[in-house]
Amino acid sequence: MKYCIALITGATRGLGYAVSLALARRGAHLIALGRTTGGLEELDDEIQSTDGSATLAPLDLKDDPGLERLGAAIHERWGRLDLLLHCAAEAAPLSPAEHITANDLDKAIAADFRVVQRLIRVTHPLLRAAPRAQAVFLDDPKTEGARFHGAYGAAKAAARSLVRSYAAEQARLGPRVWLAAPPPMATAIRARAHPGEDRSRLTSCEEVAGRLAAKIVAADAAPGETVTL
Repeated sequence: MKYCIALITGATRGLGYAVSLALARRGAHLIALGRTTGGLEELDDEIQSTDGSATLAPLDLKDDPGLERLGAAIHERWGRLDLLLHCAAEAAPLSPAEHITANDLDKAIAADFRVVQRLIRVTHPLLRAAPRAQAVFLDDPKTEGARFHGAYGAAKAAARSLVRSYAAEQARLGPRVWLAAPPPMATAIRARAHPGEDRSRLTSCEEVAGRLAAKIVAADAAPGETVTL
């Protein structure tokens, strides 16, 4: 992945953090996006310890003007984007459908659906400028129709449909657009949604990151495919 310019969202925690390290070790230059400067600096220290390189982008993805500025900055500095990997997510509180509040529903739609469209809009010209670009979005298909996951599952289902439309539209000229579905992992989001769960039985983020990085390097996912990791 030498000379690969990769934008990773959600890079300060969980799978985003682990896959950022995995890709940096393979030679990619990361544009690491996260909400906390401290988390990004910790990631940067780890990357530099393996002779990797990263550009840090502290940003809330729901900040539309900030995202537009990031896209302009990437264009000015590199003129392209070889990889978009969207790992950021926010899980709405578990709730029966009849108890979902308007606020929680709006947050789920904003964080897990609308952000996906904004990322596509901002990064598409940059991805088209690279000859073999990929856009990869994390998926969580088991939450669709699952009990107490109405808000989150609905937002992720909407995002999945949008990504597959984008994949079909770009199948001929690129970028290659696909989804990746990780197994249950020992993350902070998982712990909030499933308190008391035996975390020793969950897959580590590092293990899943290795699988995801290998699939990205292989670049053999079909457009719109959801790859089970």
